[in-house]
Amino acid sequence: MDSQLAKEKLAAAKQNYGREIRVFETTTSSQTSNEPTKDEEPDDFFEFTAEDYYRILATKKEDNFLKTRKIREAEEAARRSRITKAVIRVRFPDNHTLEATFHPSETMQSLVDLLMKVVAHPDLPFYIFTTPPKKQIKDMSQDFYAAGFTPGAIVYFAYDQPKGDGHITASGPFLKDDIMSLKGLELIPEEKPEVNQNTTTEPVAAAAPQPVQERKPTADKKMVKPKWLKM
Repeated sequence: MDSQLAKEKLAAAKQNYGREIRVFETTTSSQTSNEPTKDEEPDDFFEFTAEDYYRILATKKEDNFLKTRKIREAEEAARRSRITKAVIRVRFPDNHTLEATFHPSETMQSLVDLLMKVVAHPDLPFYIFTTPPKKQIKDMSQDFYAAGFTPGAIVYFAYDQPKGDGHITASGPFLKDDIMSLKGLELIPEEKPEVNQNTTTEPVAAAAPQPVQERKPTADKKMVKPKWLKM
């Protein structure tokens, strides 16, 4: 597909759904579930221990002592202002990934609203979660910046139904046909025309200034002695 057609399809999707959308397929080696892999740490590795608590508490006390509240708020506002978008990738059980761009101040509910428009079966209950460890996202009023989803994050999609209850929840399809038609589309930047070096004109050297000829007094002109000069 040429770049112009891909650009038109992506632009149409942005107009229909109100934001930039991309779809691509992840490799089978990518982790698409909460099952531990050989290189993955066990769940207890991520547990918050008492030692972690006291270490963080000591760090916060030191920060509070060195910085006033207004300074901390100003620094936080400066960090937040530098982040202008949150790129969220939603991975589905069939290894397809939906990528959408949000503003950091938008909430989790905006992501759920988008999923309701793009999934093939919006009538079925679903939920989104992060991993590891698996944690279901329940607070839909939290914005992406506060959730730590900036400048980007990966969440996972799952139907909220018992296992074995229908083949749709197990195999899909999970996305609508018009969304799947965006699979693999990329905005290819237009190539700039190359400048033919053979046809380029070399800068013309400036003409050298003509030498100024000095005026010499004529040899045949006699010197006249003024009358007032007495010898």
